[in-house]
Amino acid sequence: MTFDLALAPSGSVPFDVVGYGESSLDFLAVVPTWPAPDTKVPLRRFIILPGGQTATAVVASARLGCRARYVGVFGDDRWGADIRAAIACSGVDLVAVERRGVSSRTAVVLVDDAGRRTILERRDPRLSLEAGDVDARVFQSGRILLTDATDVRGALRAARAARQTGTRVMLDVDRPMEDVEGVEALLAEADVVIAGGEFAPAYTGRSPMGAALAALEAAHPGKLVISTLGADGSLARFRGREIRTPARPVQVVDTTGAGDAFRGGFAARWIAAGGPVPVDALLEYANAVAGLSCRALGAQAALPTSEDVSRLVAGGGPQG
Repeated sequence: MTFDLALAPSGSVPFDVVGYGESSLDFLAVVPTWPAPDTKVPLRRFIILPGGQTATAVVASARLGCRARYVGVFGDDRWGADIRAAIACSGVDLVAVERRGVSSRTAVVLVDDAGRRTILERRDPRLSLEAGDVDARVFQSGRILLTDATDVRGALRAARAARQTGTRVMLDVDRPMEDVEGVEALLAEADVVIAGGEFAPAYTGRSPMGAALAALEAAHPGKLVISTLGADGSLARFRGREIRTPARPVQVVDTTGAGDAFRGGFAARWIAAGGPVPVDALLEYANAVAGLSCRALGAQAALPTSEDVSRLVAGGGPQG
């Protein structure tokens, strides 16, 4: 089956991918086992690294050769400065909105020996995009807008501005949201919906995942809807057909940000195709990018290059 949603010509806009959404400074703690209440557990390692859903996806697309821009709202603290510096050093054009007296988004990530992680997050609601913060033309400066549902109202502003000039919209929604009406409107603006494993069953009230995605597609016809499933790869629905894609075998150190890497990989493969492309090819590439991103601690440390992905796809075996 062919994915044939056309993109704007490469030379018509300065960027391939523009992202608006979450960025973060992640405090990663590696532990041998999950701590029980009222106990002490030794830390194997403690490290501070950049992360966040859309920021990681945009950095992933840049690593894969895309011309990338990120729009974010930051606090005026040292953590915000560190996040901004990391994004800029990744070769991504940065459009930053700074909120005075606000703490930037942070997360504590517990990682065990199997690479599984639990995230404890903190985000000030003032880290949201308000009308007038950014010129609408910023969101029209790429071939694809990639956004998440962390700030639903800000994402809607970005998506609606992008669609006015034909920019395609990819939506990352990783879990059920309190603003059901806003999420519904955001889903309507998206061309591609890439959801975390919790979202579709909770949103549609259907299970198993295949039935949930079928219900999501029926509610929003014409869209490619995908659920990332970690070690089980991904499951997608497009024009009434279900597409299951296995994960690529890799030596897992930390799964933090793997779903975000999937989204960046999907966007990069779509950009590289420049036209109609088999849905299977998009999903296989995105799964490979997600797997390779798990080779090191943190959301962005192991994001692959296109050469890394080619080697994995050609070799077929685990990569460390």
